[in-house]
Amino acid sequence: MRFFHSHKKTLGPPDWILVGIMMLLSLFGLLMVYDSSVSIAVRDFGNQYYFLTEQLKWLAIGCVVYFFMAFTDYKIWKKLALPGLIATMLLLLVVFVPGVGIKALGAKRWINFGFFVLQPAELAKMSLIVYLSTWLSEKNTKKLIPFLIILGIILFLVTLEPDLGTAVILLVSALSMYFYSGAPLAHFILFIPIVVLGFGGLSVFSPYRFQRILTFFNPEHDPLGASYHIRQALIALGSGGLFGIGIGQSRQKYEYLPEANTDSIFAIIGEELGFVGGAILILLFIVIIWRGFAIARRTEDPFGRLLALGITTWIAFQVIINISAMVALMFIMT
Repeated sequence: MRFFHSHKKTLGPPDWILVGIMMLLSLFGLLMVYDSSVSIAVRDFGNQYYFLTEQLKWLAIGCVVYFFMAFTDYKIWKKLALPGLIATMLLLLVVFVPGVGIKALGAKRWINFGFFVLQPAELAKMSLIVYLSTWLSEKNTKKLIPFLIILGIILFLVTLEPDLGTAVILLVSALSMYFYSGAPLAHFILFIPIVVLGFGGLSVFSPYRFQRILTFFNPEHDPLGASYHIRQALIALGSGGLFGIGIGQSRQKYEYLPEANTDSIFAIIGEELGFVGGAILILLFIVIIWRGFAIARRTEDPFGRLLALGITTWIAFQVIINISAMVALMFIMT
């Protein structure tokens, strides 16, 4: 989306605070992805720079898209909202096609296009936000049932992969946008038992998720099994102390901590940069979230306001869920 102060048709100056922090976090991300992935990259690909080059590739693509969209009227997304949502649903189905979808660690979440691998669930976050921004900004009093149907289809496909963490982010983002659009409070009272029963059932009746709930309440339960991941994350964070043991000095990244270069990267950051480094990182994300909500507040166009609110809420809850899981405030969801 476009990060401009002006509500006029002419382009205004960008939000330099937001742009600057995004650039800083992107460069820091490159450093930490390389740092945390060396062992895994050598083991799986024989190339310590494999994940760094992959991250660089996607960062370059992201920069090109950013500069293109910075000079494009964001309202173009309204025309692409429905086709984008339909395409995303089709891609979420394609992950289950043998020979096309990739299965790893017991999940089917990726599509192999030959020259790159795509995770449709990540695409679903943006496409759902764009579609809901378009639809909820229109004057239509009968929104509850269609909203539940659209959200239910997306959540069903993502949960089927399974990817409960992404499903939670999609749910929270969608419900927040529904609230932002002015929906009556009574609807949210209706959502509470549905959400509790749905995710409660998925957690309790899925053996590995149930084990993770047990370890959340009792970290000593199954230390080499269900609680291994969170115990290693806490060891990494505890080892970092106040200022960390230094960039590149992590011991947990040497295959002690699962998914060190992806889901668990905050634990590596805490180990190497300590409490102070982790706190600064969280502070930078808070500033991004604050600037995002500030942009939404200044935006008069209903579609633009909902789009800014949706994207900001997505970022906020993704940060909250990821970091909370690493510091044992929330059990790890997949």
